[in-house]
Amino acid sequence: MSRILYSGTRNASSWAFRAWLALREAQVDFEERIVDIRVPQRYDNLARIRAFSPPGAVPVLVEGDHVVYDSLAIMEYANDLSGGALLPRDLAARATARSLVSWQHAGLSGLCARLSFESAFYPDRRAMTENEQAETERIAAAWEGALQRNGGPWLCAELSLADLAFVPTVVRLLAHAPDLSAYPLSVEWASRLLRRPAVDEWMRHARGLPPVYLDDYRRD
Repeated sequence: MSRILYSGTRNASSWAFRAWLALREAQVDFEERIVDIRVPQRYDNLARIRAFSPPGAVPVLVEGDHVVYDSLAIMEYANDLSGGALLPRDLAARATARSLVSWQHAGLSGLCARLSFESAFYPDRRAMTENEQAETERIAAAWEGALQRNGGPWLCAELSLADLAFVPTVVRLLAHAPDLSAYPLSVEWASRLLRRPAVDEWMRHARGLPPVYLDDYRRD
């Protein structure tokens, strides 16, 4: 049975990045079809996705007649296909991992909202504002606490969906050189994440694309 992941433009699709990473880290075989989500072609392309996936968005995974939409659902499905390799076996640790993933999925896209995933690939990135630095330290403190409690090297000791969910956030925030000197474990963890072969593969492709500029990036 064929398994197709409809992904998105690699320097503009952080949600697809998460789903793709989970499938790759779970060693799930799939075919990727990249959907150009840049304006203006975005609208027609996503209308075609809507023909078989109600949200009309990427990512979406199609396996025969089975359609899995939403990045979190795809990540959980990748974990299931791997026999549970991407969530801790311990119930408490698994709940922690799911809490971190849910936090990312439900609200952290608003963290440093003007520093979008697209901005990580701008050749002339601006400095963070004081508020953005403070917001970055807020999430770094959460990473630091998890790493201290679990002893690393990952947020829940072993690599899990919790780590993979934060990769696009790590990319966009660290691209703007925040001061994270107070969070050494988080800095080491982020560096370790970015060295994962699958992360490196996506990022190398993304860096080769024309930047996708958003209007509010330099707004005062």
